[in-house]
Amino acid sequence: MRATEYFARGCDPNTLVVRQIMEDAVVTIHPTSSAMAVAEILSEHSFGSVPVVDKDRTLRGLVTEFDLLKAVEQERDLRSVLVSDIMTKDVVTTTEETPIMSLIHLLQERHLIRVPVVKGQKLVGMVARRDVVFAYVKARAIYWP
Repeated sequence: MRATEYFARGCDPNTLVVRQIMEDAVVTIHPTSSAMAVAEILSEHSFGSVPVVDKDRTLRGLVTEFDLLKAVEQERDLRSVLVSDIMTKDVVTTTEETPIMSLIHLLQERHLIRVPVVKGQKLVGMVARRDVVFAYVKARAIYWP
């Protein structure tokens, strides 16, 4: 759940940090799961990627639609391919305390759609461009008592 959904009054959007706009209920997958399981998750939830985590939620990678398409193009059977074999291991991350303007810069500079949010090495959320836009709208909204 994003904290911005509970804003009771407007604020300066420039004062927001990632913790306030990120989604903390994140669907994840284990490195030993099949690529087909990821494909099913992406299809079912209309996601573009799924974070790969160990049992203790240590972020190990990210599987994207692009990773799946590459495996299909190579004529690999997604039912027998492990997530760890196709995931992107060098993942760009952010932290809960990152200011929104720094996040916007990161998203634009790296041409990213979404970024895992970590505390140390542990996944604590995901934040996407859409979350930034939503937060801006909520922060600028006029509320009546």
